[in-house]
Amino acid sequence: MPKTRYKSAASEAIHSAASDLYDAKVISKKTMREYDELCIEKAPDFDAKAIARIRKDVKVSQAVFAHYLNTSPSTVQQWERGDKKPSGMAARLLQIVKKHGLAVIA
Repeated sequence: MPKTRYKSAASEAIHSAASDLYDAKVISKKTMREYDELCIEKAPDFDAKAIARIRKDVKVSQAVFAHYLNTSPSTVQQWERGDKKPSGMAARLLQIVKKHGLAVIA
């Protein structure tokens, strides 16, 4: 399971305390979701040009890029046209590829 990315060390500590309270059934699932929203870093937001730039930087076709990201070539095309936005998980994968290249997920 991937490591959760918190907004700060303080956010991580607060979320950990809230998680313990949730496990002890002191706070509700709704309240825990509010702590998630407050403390956990959101997935990055990539626009169409940024996605195309990431793919071109790793020097692969849309079809190959789609294969690595476990999606369809048409989805990559839609991202690069700006017709669709990558989901949270796909955005995280794009963030990893941007920072480390394709080798890290190959």
